[in-house]
Amino acid sequence: MLGLGRVGRFALGCLALALGTAAQAQEKPVPPLVFTGIPDQDESRLVERFGKVATYLEAKLGVPVRYIPVKSYPAAVTAFTNGQVQLAWFGGFTGVQARRAVPGSQALAQGAEDAAFKTYLIAQAGAGLEPTRDFPKAIADKTFTFGARASTSGRLMPEYFIRQAFPGKNPEQVFARVGFSGDHSRTIQLVQSGAFAVGAVDYAVWDLDTKAGKVDPKAVSVIWESPTFPDYQWTVRGDVDRTYGPGFTETLKGALVGITDPAILEPFGRSKFIPVTNAAYEPLVEVGRSTGLLD
Repeated sequence: MLGLGRVGRFALGCLALALGTAAQAQEKPVPPLVFTGIPDQDESRLVERFGKVATYLEAKLGVPVRYIPVKSYPAAVTAFTNGQVQLAWFGGFTGVQARRAVPGSQALAQGAEDAAFKTYLIAQAGAGLEPTRDFPKAIADKTFTFGARASTSGRLMPEYFIRQAFPGKNPEQVFARVGFSGDHSRTIQLVQSGAFAVGAVDYAVWDLDTKAGKVDPKAVSVIWESPTFPDYQWTVRGDVDRTYGPGFTETLKGALVGITDPAILEPFGRSKFIPVTNAAYEPLVEVGRSTGLLD
């Protein structure tokens, strides 16, 4: 009986250990869904914008959600590529770069305005440039600033239009001096101050900064509006279903498309988010290759 008692106690001990291990596994906290966004505007506006998104998504998804800022467009792509973030608000071109680097990643939602986005060319009042419907070739030999080097509306598409207008020439051959401001708000400030005569800017940021009283219409104005192209979107890594459960990607898409709160949408300069797929951004792949900005 003593031997059987020891065996029984051993078996019960093993069972308790197994149950305890299983309970610990079940109680293991779900890792937070971490996201970022390209730093296309001043930091205070980004914190306002993405803080509200984090709060909204956490309530909708039932998992912790955390926003982390990045310092540059390439840093956003790197954070997505190495798994530091699982979700990102990318520009059209950075989204293409990220999805090419992480097979299986998907564009989920874009702003309704992003299906037909625009670049504005803006000019300092003293540059002597007037608004025109045709591409303003009079910008040649002026000083010119793009936004960030990987910006769709601040670099990729304006460079494409410039190369079309001046065949066989790159921007450095067209302009007296070329700069890269880093973000759209900074582009507006540089042109408005006269540091550059002309710049390329995201039309939505121009509208937001104008409404915020940051644009002096006596110092800077829009001289050209580009043809439309696809731009910003939410992109998610392809491995999130393994972390958060089957169907999580679709639930996330539904949450993003379901945003109706103006307090969330207005800092984006968007009326709503709509579903989108990777295929919508194929035109940017071709533009990237034609300008030499994408292998």
